[in-house]
Amino acid sequence: MNWPFLLLWGLISTLILTTVLSAAQGLGLTRISLLFVLGTLFTSDRDLAKLIGFLVHLINGWWIALIYAAVFHSLGMATWWLGAGMGLIHALFVLVTVFPLLPGLHPRMATEQRGPTPTRELEPPGFLALHYGRGTPLAVVVSHMIYGAVLGIGYRLA
Repeated sequence: MNWPFLLLWGLISTLILTTVLSAAQGLGLTRISLLFVLGTLFTSDRDLAKLIGFLVHLINGWWIALIYAAVFHSLGMATWWLGAGMGLIHALFVLVTVFPLLPGLHPRMATEQRGPTPTRELEPPGFLALHYGRGTPLAVVVSHMIYGAVLGIGYRLA
């Protein structure tokens, strides 16, 4: 495993994923700001939360790239389409498992059963994160498939 290449392509893939999700929000396809949601896990300062969320997302992108690389290595191949397929599985896991767990873990997120309070201001994502808009699942799937495809290309170059 080529660690410098993996770190480089993990960074590139994560930056692209983050850009796609941010663009989807800016274009009104989704209301979710993953950076804000991640950052508010650690601070109630709304401006600082975005910076912290970016750093957390970057670190997550790096360690998740290790999982992708392990799969590429174990299969003995790395292609854009294999990476995109893994990205689809990754996105479905995030939508179906991770997002629904957030209200139980996030100190500033309301739950489905109990609405907002002064400390729990964030809306829960709901099934497939649909509370953040009908385009949210598509934005999450597309961004993660691109992440995987870029990692597949990068790992193949290593």
